[in-house]
Amino acid sequence: MHLIKKQQEIANANFTSRLFVEGMAGTGKTTAAIERIKSLIKEGAAADSILVMTPQATLALPYRTALRRSRVKTAADVQMETLGSLAFHTVDLFWPLLAQDLGFKDRPHFLTLEMVQYYMTRLVEPEIRRQDYFNSVHISRNRLYTQIVDNLNKAALIGFPHDEIGERLKSAWLGDVEQAYIYDDAQASANLFREMCREYNMLDFSLQVDLFVNHLWKLKPVRAYLTAKYRHLIVDNVEEDTPATHDLLREWLPLCESAAILYDKEAGFRRFLGADPKNALLLKAVCDVTIDLDRGRVMSPDVEAFQVAIAPHLGEKDGQARPKDGNPRGAIVYPQDTRYQPQMIDWAVNHIASLVHDQGVSPREIVVLSAFMPDALRFSLQSRLDERNVPNRTHRPSRALREEPAARALLTLAKLAHPDWGMKPSKFDVTYALTASIGELDLVRARLLTDTLYRDGRLLPFERISEAQMQSRVTFELGARYERLRSWLDTYITTTSLPLDAFFSKLFGEVLSQPNFGFHKQFDAANAAANLIDSARQFRQTVGKIEPDVPAAPEYISMVDAGVIANLYVRDWQADKQDAVLIAPAYTFLLYNQPIDYQFWLNIGSTGWGQRLYQPLTQPYVMSRQWTLGDKWTDALEVVANQEVLYRVIAGLIRRCRKGIYLGYSEYGEQGMEQRGPLLMAVQNMLRRLTREEQHV
Repeated sequence: MHLIKKQQEIANANFTSRLFVEGMAGTGKTTAAIERIKSLIKEGAAADSILVMTPQATLALPYRTALRRSRVKTAADVQMETLGSLAFHTVDLFWPLLAQDLGFKDRPHFLTLEMVQYYMTRLVEPEIRRQDYFNSVHISRNRLYTQIVDNLNKAALIGFPHDEIGERLKSAWLGDVEQAYIYDDAQASANLFREMCREYNMLDFSLQVDLFVNHLWKLKPVRAYLTAKYRHLIVDNVEEDTPATHDLLREWLPLCESAAILYDKEAGFRRFLGADPKNALLLKAVCDVTIDLDRGRVMSPDVEAFQVAIAPHLGEKDGQARPKDGNPRGAIVYPQDTRYQPQMIDWAVNHIASLVHDQGVSPREIVVLSAFMPDALRFSLQSRLDERNVPNRTHRPSRALREEPAARALLTLAKLAHPDWGMKPSKFDVTYALTASIGELDLVRARLLTDTLYRDGRLLPFERISEAQMQSRVTFELGARYERLRSWLDTYITTTSLPLDAFFSKLFGEVLSQPNFGFHKQFDAANAAANLIDSARQFRQTVGKIEPDVPAAPEYISMVDAGVIANLYVRDWQADKQDAVLIAPAYTFLLYNQPIDYQFWLNIGSTGWGQRLYQPLTQPYVMSRQWTLGDKWTDALEVVANQEVLYRVIAGLIRRCRKGIYLGYSEYGEQGMEQRGPLLMAVQNMLRRLTREEQHV
């Protein structure tokens, strides 16, 4: 990309200054920062003295990709960190200093999100049941645990003691007393988990951050080590980061040789994870030079005109001038007569297939978005796209591991391969495992195989089907594939059991990924298998150190069956090698922070586009440094917050679109209810306004 003058100031100058770079998404901040890194190395800076910090690891992917492909020697040695990974590495390295000051004896065990949920279940749930906590909360246990953990994380990231969580939440509550009791239960559970961590020498994310920010960073040897090692800082998407990171940077910036702080205006999509855009702006005062990038490098004139035209109808008061050569109608495609959701899905799939097959658009340049992406919608989209030979993949983070069909199939096959566990899978699970594992096997024939050949936790040979008519219904070709899978499992049963992660890897490599089997050339299945392998390995290694006598494999299977929420796996976000249409929730795509040619927004009549998720144990606006203690969270504040979120989400999506947006709408939603959400109202009001303007011309 050709750099404009302001980008060149970032990339090729100010190598001894601290820059604060702000601008809307799509103005080229990251591109300029990548070029700045290359220039720093060419000017003599050691690549490993340059630190790129992002709010989450996935946002560093553009840097990794660009520097890996760069012709600049050693560029791949540039360090990439988040606050969490920096805390982990620093605590792990300087643990003797903490042990001496805080009284810890042994090296700690670092817990992932999955491990936190496991030990919540093992150590905290018995007390929750005894005390009858959360008896009026009707969400899954793992969702409940993640909200307790979220409160602990926010306490560490915002900077207040974890034992003040309950009082902070209650002080803002205006409703019935029952919710106040829930906040008390959340506080008691957080306290109990923190005590258990201390007792078992475990460090979750919140403890790692707390130890790093409040203890290690304040020690002169640690600060000297970090500031000497990293002389040049590149901090991207600082508006998506937390006050803990901002506090750290405020003290670090004066000590480094150079820095570039990149700030996205009208963003802050990770607010529910502690992001604080207002607090990030305080870093401007610590910087020497401010550069405002105001020229969009992504949107076509029509797309930009659409963004300007819809903004007033989303509550944005500061109007922008519409581009002279842009037509809002030229950027959008709006359906006609899509009364029901299946019609909307068919409309979207037809347009996607036309873009790919008729217009030569690469599938990777198309994304299908919705406020939420329920299983039914995802399945309908994928099955129809498969029928039209359009490659596709999905990404829905913060889901239970077991909710991915490929992962569930692997878990069921693991139970079949380990009869000594005593975990006989149900006929339902075996049917779905066969469907996911054997290519071209549909549910009807999979159920025939299960009903006929599944007995007492074992699969019988295909030849045991005595009726020729039933064999022909299944077909001998599919029977041969079934027999290959069954024989592999039977052979494994007679050998020495492998660690569970090794079993998954062996089964995937030798059978499931082979031609004619279910995972062959399937992006989602391969990712789910890789994530499950990593998850099982981490579980085995961590539990093996904390509780060596615990049988790791069956414990892991039980944990996943209970609905453990998955860790964040970076491979799920790596799309550069996958030429496939992405199907994802809108927020997930925004956190990719990557432009794309065509976007499909489905169910624009849903209220979910601007509505905060229901979280009975926490509240992201109250758990913020911007919240004034003693204030009350009112319905009016909720309405204002939802309107702001809707505008920022829609503006963020449009600014990441190059060529066009397809607005999918059905009069009745998935539940048969009429859809009249605020995004649909904004689109219709905008279209009416454009019609009036055209009539006056």
